[in-house]
Amino acid sequence: MNDHLTGAPREQGSQWYDNEAGPLVRPYAMTGGRTKPGPTGVRFDLIALVTLDAGASGFDDTALGPEHRALVDLCRNETQSVAELAAGADLPVGVVRVLLGDLLELGCVTVSRPVPPAQLPDERILREVIEGLRAL
Repeated sequence: MNDHLTGAPREQGSQWYDNEAGPLVRPYAMTGGRTKPGPTGVRFDLIALVTLDAGASGFDDTALGPEHRALVDLCRNETQSVAELAAGADLPVGVVRVLLGDLLELGCVTVSRPVPPAQLPDERILREVIEGLRAL
């Protein structure tokens, strides 16, 4: 039997194995079939910022799955956006949102939102500041 995408032979019944990628795990298997983060009430936008909780540095991560640990490791050095975490862990964004909900409930991470565009300075004001600085 040949793989219909690459033409590479594969073993009979090995639909969960790819010769180049190795064993494949369906996203719903990583999240236990869940498609939404737990009852945290936090919205995980792509630009939401995730930080490892300072009090969580010594938590026992052996109870976490490998995907949870990968997200914790990515946050260990610096704050990451949800999009960056998904790219860094090579996971779909929907899976990352569910896993982050778990980590948030466990107190491992904190989630903050960047400054909303409505609270940013007006472009006109910034141009006036630039012109003022140039005049000096």
